[in-house]
Amino acid sequence: MVHVPLWLWALVIVGLVVVVAFDLWFVDRGEPREFSMRQAGIWVGFYVCLAVLFGIGLTLWAGAGTGGEFFAGYLTEYSLSVDNLFVFYIIMSRFGVPRVYQHKVLLVGIVLALVMRGIFIAIGAAALSRFGWLLYAFGAFLIYTAYTLIRDHDKEDEEFNENILLRWARRVFPTTPDYVGSRVTVRVDGKRMVTPMLIVMIAIGTTDLLFALDSIPAIFGLTKTAFIVFSANAFALMGLRQLYFLLGGLLQRLVYISYGLAFILAFIGVKLILEALHESEVSWAPQIPIWVSLSVIGVTMAVTTVASLIKARRDDKAIAAGEASQTGTSQTETSQAEAPKG
Repeated sequence: MVHVPLWLWALVIVGLVVVVAFDLWFVDRGEPREFSMRQAGIWVGFYVCLAVLFGIGLTLWAGAGTGGEFFAGYLTEYSLSVDNLFVFYIIMSRFGVPRVYQHKVLLVGIVLALVMRGIFIAIGAAALSRFGWLLYAFGAFLIYTAYTLIRDHDKEDEEFNENILLRWARRVFPTTPDYVGSRVTVRVDGKRMVTPMLIVMIAIGTTDLLFALDSIPAIFGLTKTAFIVFSANAFALMGLRQLYFLLGGLLQRLVYISYGLAFILAFIGVKLILEALHESEVSWAPQIPIWVSLSVIGVTMAVTTVASLIKARRDDKAIAAGEASQTGTSQTETSQAEAPKG
């Protein structure tokens, strides 16, 4: 495990704060406006390049093994984040968030999630250093999560169930019935009230934390260095907001993505258990090198994405052919009905 000096932690955290502040200022300056596909593409490219540069710098500073752990963790977190986007879309629809304010909701919600994940990562790292048996628990949990992803693949997530914290916020904070621009609080008849904007931000942040229950154990299966776990999560989350707008309707077309994520989680779960056995000096238990993990994650996501898009194209052609056939049949029936009878 590589030793990370305090100044590097401070540098990364300050850098993330600066980037988030610039992002918020750049997007929200002037009149509220919708986030265009072009803007989303540019920002996604920016955050991906930022992550790649960080990974290269980490490799030059601490070696290829550490850099490989970061890239494997980043790819895993970014891949698992795609599942978050489905739920984010449902939350936005459930709360009726105007499209011009959705980018701000996502940014603040994701920053809230990042803070909570940081706390979760610190607890997880401390627990793993003291209780080696947690590797078995994490591995078993990831394998079970993989099973549930496959089991629930065809179920429709059309409803959003409010968690305990969100229900508490609704009960404690007096809330206005409607949005007041992008403001989160407003004074009504001398009384300070929150707007639905704050409630939906809490919904995004706390819901993402629930997703961290499988993504955090997954990345701990690739590295035990808390700094890499945190930075990989941070870069994956920072690019998530723009990915939401870039993918748009494409989310519904990634039909095999759950299978890919399930395979990745199961693979990391098995890796964790084998690693725990190896640390327990079980002679036959192999250690899976990081380059193998990185290859498995990258190939799996590439194959499932391409397969999903191929199936979506075939389904579109089948629907178009069916509509054309139905139109032709209707026209024939109309012509026969209008033909003069002898």
